[in-house]
Amino acid sequence: MQRKTLAARNLVIGLLALGLSGCAAVVVGGAVTTAKVAHDRRTTGSFVEDQEIFLKALGMYNDDKELAAKSDVSISVYNMQVLLIGQAENMEIVEPFAQRVGTIPRVRGVFNEVAAGAAPTFGESTSDAYLTAQVKVHLFDVKLEGFDPTRVKVSSSLGSVYLMGLLTPTEADAVVEKVRFVSGVKRVVKLFEYLDE
Repeated sequence: MQRKTLAARNLVIGLLALGLSGCAAVVVGGAVTTAKVAHDRRTTGSFVEDQEIFLKALGMYNDDKELAAKSDVSISVYNMQVLLIGQAENMEIVEPFAQRVGTIPRVRGVFNEVAAGAAPTFGESTSDAYLTAQVKVHLFDVKLEGFDPTRVKVSSSLGSVYLMGLLTPTEADAVVEKVRFVSGVKRVVKLFEYLDE
């Protein structure tokens, strides 16, 4: 069992490294997407819908020149729920964007976790990316029968870790217990949808 965990951990680290290289990501993108859908609890339709919602929200963000110039917002979508994290000069420019995102067809909810403040430094952004990767790797240490760590979507902003996914309450508790002890985690925000045990 330990060999499988080590192999899975190495696979995640390798995929994360490939993800940092644009060309490699394009080459393996189709294979990774196929593998991801196979392990995902969302329906294939929901998975595709999430991608479409993400692209529409990203387009809205990029089209809003003032918002793009005065904020650094990351968008995550899971099961048609949208998470907005990052920093903005003020909340008055973020709220209308969050409301517009909520009007995208099939969006079931928007979690606006954007904080008012200066744009993150390169070091802060790098720390968040590293923290996200560390959390994903640590999820492979969750010891529950049938638990698949790739079913948890992880996002980070200034030490806060946001967790999304379709999990049982037992899985969610085990994930949070593991994540809260990862070095650098200041706060864990659960945005799970719960399945019956």
